[in-house]
Amino acid sequence: MPIDTLPYEVPVAPSSARIRVAGLIGTTIEFSVLLALAGLLLLASVLPTRGAALDASLVRRGRYLAIAGDCVSCHTRAEGKPFAGGLAFHTPFGTVYSPNITPDPQTGIGAWSELEFDRALRKGMGKNGEHLYPVFPYPYFTKISDEDVAALYAYLQAIPAVKYTAPANDMTYPFGQRALLRVWKSLYFQEGRFKADDTKSVTWNRGAYLVEGLGHCSACHSPRNYLGGEKADEWMTGGVYQESLDDRPIDWSAVNLTSGENGLRAWSLQDLTNYLKLGYSPHASVHGPMISVVMNSTRNLTREDDEAIATYLKATAPNGPNDSRPPPEHLVSVGETLYSIHCGTCHLPTGLGSDSTAPPLAGSSVVLAPNPASMINTVLRGPVLPDQPPSPEWQNRKWQSMPAFGEKLSDEEAAALLSYVRHAWNNKEGAVTAEQVAKQR
Repeated sequence: MPIDTLPYEVPVAPSSARIRVAGLIGTTIEFSVLLALAGLLLLASVLPTRGAALDASLVRRGRYLAIAGDCVSCHTRAEGKPFAGGLAFHTPFGTVYSPNITPDPQTGIGAWSELEFDRALRKGMGKNGEHLYPVFPYPYFTKISDEDVAALYAYLQAIPAVKYTAPANDMTYPFGQRALLRVWKSLYFQEGRFKADDTKSVTWNRGAYLVEGLGHCSACHSPRNYLGGEKADEWMTGGVYQESLDDRPIDWSAVNLTSGENGLRAWSLQDLTNYLKLGYSPHASVHGPMISVVMNSTRNLTREDDEAIATYLKATAPNGPNDSRPPPEHLVSVGETLYSIHCGTCHLPTGLGSDSTAPPLAGSSVVLAPNPASMINTVLRGPVLPDQPPSPEWQNRKWQSMPAFGEKLSDEEAAALLSYVRHAWNNKEGAVTAEQVAKQR
């Protein structure tokens, strides 16, 4: 959903600090009383304006924070009103629907106090004390400061109220029992605010706050165990995100965001900043689930904040060992032939691409994601691109349009092609199987 359609500019109610004159008793008023009354009326005309300015400032700050947290992407269903909820999140434990967070008092959070909002945001507890599913990223939002919580609350209370109740969650047994989340939290949730590292720069610390807290990047970019907890030793090395396609969930692979060989090593600070701000860099154009992140969040941040995010990510220690086992020779041979026929013209025989044909595949973090789901989706259906340009720079890029090959390639052929791409030109990542392709088809 384009950011300019969202109700981010909202009318702000004046402060509650008002002076009301109910009436005067008696028929004779001394001049001094009149002067006092005039002063009070003058003060009354000033205070609401000043209060409104203070409230407006808080709401504007909350608006920006909501953009940084990409709240609208998760709390807006297709064709739904912004922030009214109802978006389905498919997990191994069932389907969770995002709630309405508009200020409607019956179906949204209009009747929530700031303390209740704080408790949900940073402790994962609902209005009635129920544990919230960690699809809501409170394990990251727990790092948000008190001041930012207050601003977010002010903003969400100021947007237009929408009366809508999201569908009930559809969880497989026994995961519908919220009491079990107490155990999950004891294992994987550590409450606490962000603490700046005095040995790092202001820019690095700002980036850390945005990535680890509001941006909750690790929610998608870290692998998880069978209980849905992050694998701490593989932090930010690439995860899996599910999205609905024709009423069924399909996987997308989130790339390694560390500075490892299969991550962001080849990206410069400017490359990464531009990707977040413009949706485009020499290494990749925004596609798939990252479209909503860039369109609704990062492109609308200040360039300083995008650069802070890039600074923090570029400084992360390399992580994420590659599966360097070579594919079987016959698979490589078939894959190389298919690559030459279908891909080599644009991506070039060297895999380096060019400014006028296609992005590079050699050293690509998308190609080298541990899970090949995103590459499989791209080969079968063509790249999923934004409906509208994130920026003029994105619109002016000269890469050729990539067609879908789903009808041209069998599962075995697509697997061979991708296995070759993931191991050619010093790429070192595991082979792709026909079963993996069939799952995504």
